[in-house]
Amino acid sequence: MVTGNGLSIGIFVFDEAEELDVAGPFEVFAAWAQRSALHPHLSTFSWDGGGVRLAKGLRLVPDRSANDVGPLHVLVYPGGHGTRSLLADSEHLEWLRAMRAQTPLLASVCTGALVLAAAGLLAGRPATTHWDHYDELALLDPSVLIDTEARFVDDGDVVTSAGVAAGIDMALHVVARLESTEVADLVRRDLQYEPPAGPGA
Repeated sequence: MVTGNGLSIGIFVFDEAEELDVAGPFEVFAAWAQRSALHPHLSTFSWDGGGVRLAKGLRLVPDRSANDVGPLHVLVYPGGHGTRSLLADSEHLEWLRAMRAQTPLLASVCTGALVLAAAGLLAGRPATTHWDHYDELALLDPSVLIDTEARFVDDGDVVTSAGVAAGIDMALHVVARLESTEVADLVRRDLQYEPPAGPGA
């Protein structure tokens, strides 16, 4: 359990990120902020602070840029087709490695795990991603221990989740980790969300 205030959660957004990869965790953490004695602060940020167009056309104006997002306790990295260009962006991967070094918990949704792997952040670790991208994850880093059953994989300071809606399950798990299962269940009920049965659920 984290005690005290100052808990900050940042969701990185970019062109062609999947809408639900962003909105699912955002909704969970925003609902948590209304329930929590920890008073977590939630924000979105893009690389340059400018607006982004998500995969299905939704436009989003983030709160800030990567340069001024400030220290985070949790960094959420979504997936989507926009990860393709980020995989090959050496400056972005170096930034991600630097953020990982100073952020206690890194969480990916869907193909966000591919960018983490490209940055070397999943080497030798258990992880998951969208079912249609297991092979790509294995090619990026053959040492990743890919879990093809779980909706999310918690490996301590890195949590990865499977495709799209699994980001909701992952975010609820993070709430349970950082505060309590009781509060996470209250948030789940607020959202009227029923997680599927099975591994990682």
